[in-house]
Amino acid sequence: MRLAIAPRRLRLREPIVTAHGTVTDRELLDVLVIGADGVTGAGEAAPLPSYDGVSLDDVRAALEDCRPVLAYADGLPRERVAAACRDAAVLPQAIAAIDLALWDLEGRRRGEPVWRLLGAETASAVEVNALIGAEDPAGATAQATAARAAGFRCVKLKAGIGDDAGRLEAVRAALGPDMAIRLDANGAWNVEQALDALAVLGPAGIELVEEPVHGVAALRAVQEATELTIAMDETSVGPGALGSGAARAVCLKLTRNGGISGLLEAAAIARAAGTEVYLASTLDGPLGIAGALHAAAVLGPLRPCGLATLDAFADLDVDRALTVRDGVMHPPSGPGLGVRA
Repeated sequence: MRLAIAPRRLRLREPIVTAHGTVTDRELLDVLVIGADGVTGAGEAAPLPSYDGVSLDDVRAALEDCRPVLAYADGLPRERVAAACRDAAVLPQAIAAIDLALWDLEGRRRGEPVWRLLGAETASAVEVNALIGAEDPAGATAQATAARAAGFRCVKLKAGIGDDAGRLEAVRAALGPDMAIRLDANGAWNVEQALDALAVLGPAGIELVEEPVHGVAALRAVQEATELTIAMDETSVGPGALGSGAARAVCLKLTRNGGISGLLEAAAIARAAGTEVYLASTLDGPLGIAGALHAAAVLGPLRPCGLATLDAFADLDVDRALTVRDGVMHPPSGPGLGVRA
């Protein structure tokens, strides 16, 4: 097998402000695994340095470590090739790209969508949330109004970035009492700050709060002290975190868990600990979103997933298979991942 790597930059329509920084564009690596038979599988690496501390150069170097492994991989089972690349690449963002490409390759060879290869009988609809990325109440109101008009039933609002109460009040007023609002603080608070903030914000009606604090012990302390559902996010990749049961829910991301295979393994660990699982994107490109949708077909998450992020890019012609309609997405039905990059 041959490996091809190419950089790609996607510009956001509007900056997204978070507790770990402002994101204005995304630098990705498009990855192709080309078999001796000419069939090609496509994947992508989507590190987000401000979020996970991993640079594009780090991931490129990790992918290069897979090149000699793939050179002798033709004819070997996908699982064996993926395991060897996992050992060679180490970084989950690089492993995710190879994993996506190998699943895509196998699906294209067999003429089947990845969700069917994973064991799902049908490509069940996946409810998704809209992202409210504006920092000011007026901008948040406009985005919330647009989300409601588009048929979303849940929105996610960034927290820990300024006037959280003002933006939440504005968004709730725009959405009315029935739509769900979740908060994502990206670990902006300590335990005391989190509990103070949630006491103020909670009465507005909150579906859940992602990563109000960092760390298993801190998350457990917040969850035990509030009636709100707390979701583990960044903390989930730490040793033993997934099986800790520290929070009622966990938000899993394909790029941080090493692709579809790693994401499904992470979900199994979390569910064994009694933790609810749902999925989200780190502002991934089309292949990452497609991979997460295929995984969702198997996992059947009960809460809306944060995968409706492709429209945030100004210069991306979104594949029709990844269209959001009335707050719902479907796993693509074509062979492999079923989408173009």
